[in-house]
Amino acid sequence: QVQLVESGGGLVQAGGSLRLSCAASGIIFSISAMGWYRQAPGKQRKLVARITSGDTTTYADSVKGRFTISRNDAKNTMYLQMNSLKPEDTAVYYCNAQVGNGYWGQGTQVTVSS
Repeated sequence: QVQLVESGGGLVQAGGSLRLSCAASGIIFSISAMGWYRQAPGKQRKLVARITSGDTTTYADSVKGRFTISRNDAKNTMYLQMNSLKPEDTAVYYCNAQVGNGYWGQGTQVTVSS
């Protein structure tokens, strides 16, 4: 049974930082490409950042230079360090395991106040 559990969301002022974590179980984490997506109210879910098993990273243009995706295979955990947060970063952030048909976590709310 695959489980992805996000944590680390919350309320922060513009310019602040948050670190999201995604703890995975039930998959061979070390060979899995992983990603962070976000969904704002009334909008489609979109890719924020992606990291391959070889640590190659990809970022949405809107977060380049502010967000950093990383992974710790020994802990089966992926991270998203978010700096210089903006109100437009407000969304539910989802962890995604890009194996098989794909798996999703339950999401964690990030709210950035102006």
